[in-house]
This record gives sequence, structure tokens and C-alpha cells, in this order.
Amino acid sequence: MQKHAFVVEDDENIREIIQCALESSGLLVSGFEDAVGMFRALEEERPDVILLDLMLPRMDGLSALKKLKGDAASARIPVLILTAKSSETDKVAGLDLGADDYITKPFGVLELQARVRAALRRTSGELKREPVYEYRGLRLSRARHEVTLNGEKIGLTLKEFDLLQFLMENADRAVSRNEILDRVWGSGYTGETRTLDMHIRSLRQKLSDTAGDGGFIATVRGVGYKFNA
Repeated sequence: MQKHAFVVEDDENIREIIQCALESSGLLVSGFEDAVGMFRALEEERPDVILLDLMLPRMDGLSALKKLKGDAASARIPVLILTAKSSETDKVAGLDLGADDYITKPFGVLELQARVRAALRRTSGELKREPVYEYRGLRLSRARHEVTLNGEKIGLTLKEFDLLQFLMENADRAVSRNEILDRVWGSGYTGETRTLDMHIRSLRQKLSDTAGDGGFIATVRGVGYKFNA
């Protein structure tokens, strides 16, 4: 499967150079002029790697990096900072926030390609070690980002997948609504809790599930939800 890279760079010329370099390495590339656009795209698709400038309009790169690494849905995506800020303080700040690499401008195209390949190799190795969750014919593979029920593939959105994964990770444990929102939607989520209920309802429909104790996802009144293993 072709790997997908997000490139967040407000300078159009530099963004096009990066895009050409990555596409020549066989990657699919989506470019964004700011982090706001990137986060909007993340709601629909999860890339394999993100290249992130620091000096961006609307939301600076370090704030974007902190948000990425603080959200369970995007925390495992490798992020390479690509910036003109070359001081040791800037590098330490980026790496401490969870950046996987720090590349200063001007950069060599061959070096950029090599560093992106290295980040993808590291991630691939981590995914191969990640477990598969399987209960009563329902199987979730984090490495493949795939859910099957009795051998039939189930199409889930990114948030539905993350929600089901979190529930299966905590099988037979009642988890509170606040804990689910914090882990799946991120600690900075300020939306309505009925968003969770809507995703639970959608998951049940796709799994041909019921809200009762015999279904995969049970409602624990006064607490939240529980995956019945």
C-alpha cells in the first residue's frame, strides 16, 4: 500500500519542492499551508508521516506538534520538523514535544528522502509488534487498521476505529464517558458529549450490535460504556 505524507508548509515554493521529493520516493503527498487545514484533513484520513514547519500562520508548529502528540488518534504518526530555526534550544523544544526528527533549512533533497524513509521504517517496525484484538468473531488489527466480523471487513471512520480499539483494549472494564473522550478525542476536546453517543450508535449499527448486555458494547448507566469480551 502506498504511504501517505502530509506536508505543512506556508511557503508554496518550498512545499512544492518537498512534495516533488517525496512523490519521487513513491509517497502520496497532501500539502497544507497551515496546521488548521491539516487537522481538518486528519478527521478524514490518517497519514503515515507528517512534515511540519514551525513558523506557520494561525497555529505555530510547536502548538500543532503538541496537539498531535496529545491526541491518541494521531500520537503514533511520526512527525518531522522542517524549519529554518536551527538553534539548539529550538531543536530541544521540538524533540521534547515528541518530534521524530528535526531538519533545518536549507536542506538536501536526498537527505530529506532518507530521513523520511527512516521514520517510516521505525513506524513500520512498531506496527508489526502491535497486538491484534479478537473477541467473539470481532477482530481489530492496529497494524492493518482493519476490523473484521466473522471474516467480513467492516468499514469504520477513523474515530469509530479509535473508539472501538480503546474499548477492546479495556475489554470487560466499564470506562467513563470522560475517560473515553480524553483518550479518543484528546485531552483538549471541548465539544459535546453526545458526540460519543452518536459514534457508539454508529458502531453498533455497523457491528449489527445491540445495546443490551449480550452485545459487544454495553451501556453502563451512570458511568459510560463497556466492551463485552
